[in-house]
Amino acid sequence: MNTPARLELSGISKRYPAVVANDGVSLSVAPGAIHAVLGENGAGKSTLMKIIYGVVKSDAGEVRFNGRPVRVRNPHEARALGISMVFQHFSLFDTLTVAENVWLGQDRCTSLDEVARNIEAKAREYGLDVDPQRPVHTLSVGEMQRVEIIRALLTRPQLLILDEPTSVLTPQAVERLFVVLRQLAEEGCSILYISHKLHEIRELCHECTVMRAGRVVASCDPSQETNASLSRLMMGAEPERLQSRRGAPGATLLEVADLSLVSEDPFGTDLHAISLQVHAGEVVGIAGVSGNGQGELLAALSGEDRRAPAGSVRMDGEDVARASPGLRRKHGLHFVPEERLGRGAVPTLSLAQNLLLTRHEAVGRLGWLRLGQLQAHARQLIERFQVKAGGPDAQARSLSGGNLQKFLVGREIDGGPRLLILSQPTWGVDVGAAAHIHAEILALRDAGCAVLVVSDELDELLDLCDRLHVIAGGRLSPALPRAEASVERIGGWMSGLWNDAPAPAGIESKEAAHVQG
Repeated sequence: MNTPARLELSGISKRYPAVVANDGVSLSVAPGAIHAVLGENGAGKSTLMKIIYGVVKSDAGEVRFNGRPVRVRNPHEARALGISMVFQHFSLFDTLTVAENVWLGQDRCTSLDEVARNIEAKAREYGLDVDPQRPVHTLSVGEMQRVEIIRALLTRPQLLILDEPTSVLTPQAVERLFVVLRQLAEEGCSILYISHKLHEIRELCHECTVMRAGRVVASCDPSQETNASLSRLMMGAEPERLQSRRGAPGATLLEVADLSLVSEDPFGTDLHAISLQVHAGEVVGIAGVSGNGQGELLAALSGEDRRAPAGSVRMDGEDVARASPGLRRKHGLHFVPEERLGRGAVPTLSLAQNLLLTRHEAVGRLGWLRLGQLQAHARQLIERFQVKAGGPDAQARSLSGGNLQKFLVGREIDGGPRLLILSQPTWGVDVGAAAHIHAEILALRDAGCAVLVVSDELDELLDLCDRLHVIAGGRLSPALPRAEASVERIGGWMSGLWNDAPAPAGIESKEAAHVQG
């Protein structure tokens, strides 16, 4: 007898007022298969996964699980069937601890203490640093994703759905996760894998379903494809190639000198003698596992945290360590935070209205808003950065994560910054959109802007940056010229091991001394 498919979708459709998210989608996942779902931002991948997991109800179509029709009305019923999901946008309660969040989705016969011990065991097994007693509101985005991964693995699912699971992991941790996923597959667990990292799909997955505009347009064996051929299937074309120019850097626009700062968050990371420089006409990158001081450093640079010692942060030679975010913006600092909704954009406001966060010139005399100007500007950004949205009046929360990210990055780039700081600029963004954002960043650099990029994506940093640092435990490594950087070297430094490595050529002993401090 033929073994039934673990999951079979037939004619799944879901329509919203402004868009058809899924249009007659059909696919089949065999037991023990690692099956990729590939597509551009807004192609309908996340909506389809939410239908499988019971978060969204389809308008039409049938779902069969282990050969029998099922109607999954909520995530609780999905978990009871044996379906677990790791969301790209997390489903955690901020006011509860990690252990309490995990416990909510488990059998109540298991005590909270036992859940905490299980979390610690899984964290050690998979190399994921998670403290079960920490409140979720104290976690970085990367740490929240680790919690989601561990919560899913603890259920020992028959079908595991992973939406961008490796975006905040080091290369070594990705390799360990792949070992775990292959073991799960060998034991019969089926895995639906969504990622914009084409090399991951080619390395890990057995099958691939390609979606475009809510429809299935192709199926393939990804191991037999190249990144270029997968891009063509997904977009109908290959992503634009970066035009790299390594010119001589100009004046120092950002200088951080011996910045030490105790985190206001009891679960945060203290900064220790951070020193770096960013010059006009260069891109400097900071790599590291999320939760190692990136958030604290960015808060000190953006002006959200104004406790930095006098003289420790300078822009164009002027001390701005205690300056407000508004004053720093007047100096030409633009900032893209990693949290899209809540910090980068107000969820319930339209895209046009969200421009008011940074476009104060749209406020006229006596506080009257120039609505036509906002509308026209939002429409221009939507076209320039190829944002899939229902127009300038679309609410920020109605966009897919990748499309909202394109809008936010475009908003800051379009503002003509002298110094641009970006945190996770292409997190969850498809390969074509990422290439477009990268090209815009390099064009800004070539125009003389100083750019600082904080990212967990090593490939992104290696493509963009002229120099790289690594942050670990609140300490910053020496600067490493791009020509001397590699995934292996940067990955090793993420454990804080740069002090034992030979000093890179051209690094002054004074800079190395800051790291030792």
